[in-house]
Amino acid sequence: MSFETGTRVVAVRHGETAWNVDSRIQGHLDIELNPSGRRQAERLGHALSADGLAAVYSSDLSRAFDTAQAIARHSGLAVRTDLGLRERNFGSFQGQTFQQIESRWPELSRRWRRRDPDFAPPGGESLLAFYQRCVAAAERLAAAHPGEAIAIVAHGGVLDCLYRAATRISLQAPRTWLVTNASINRLLHSGQGFTLVGWADSAHLDADGEGLDEESDGRKVVDAARHAA
Repeated sequence: MSFETGTRVVAVRHGETAWNVDSRIQGHLDIELNPSGRRQAERLGHALSADGLAAVYSSDLSRAFDTAQAIARHSGLAVRTDLGLRERNFGSFQGQTFQQIESRWPELSRRWRRRDPDFAPPGGESLLAFYQRCVAAAERLAAAHPGEAIAIVAHGGVLDCLYRAATRISLQAPRTWLVTNASINRLLHSGQGFTLVGWADSAHLDADGEGLDEESDGRKVVDAARHAA
């Protein structure tokens, strides 16, 4: 496989939101970027302007779409939305902080934190169904652009799934890699799926704009991984 025959994929988590700061589950709720998130999106768009992108794809939720708009604007493209790139549907967990979830639904919280692939919050989506949905969407989009470069702008949970798909790490393995707001993550897609090229590049973000890490199972990444990025 080579860069000439594979699809180069820049996978991006949306910029920061107020709910990211509050450690509140967003899921399918449409939460907009905060001022820091909008600054991150602009820096991201400028950083990717020389990548020669052929297309910019995004979740339809505004925090991802508005981040994608900044990338598209700097690259002279239009954003194409895809529902398959939405964050996991967290059902009744949505709108709650991690502490509230643990207090109100202790047993459900334990299953969530154990990364039980078959567990779905009430009214929500199981981890396995979410993984299959978002990875299939990303593979479909990448397969449409052989030999080209595309950006996929989505959510923390989606980025976590793409990392696992590219590194063949199981869904139940604890996460030791960062998934920060507006960082640049690079994958290569071929007929064999995704391969990891580079991850968590935040050099385009200054100290004020550095993104928060995604906490989709209610736990922070170990400090060693956080400080290594």
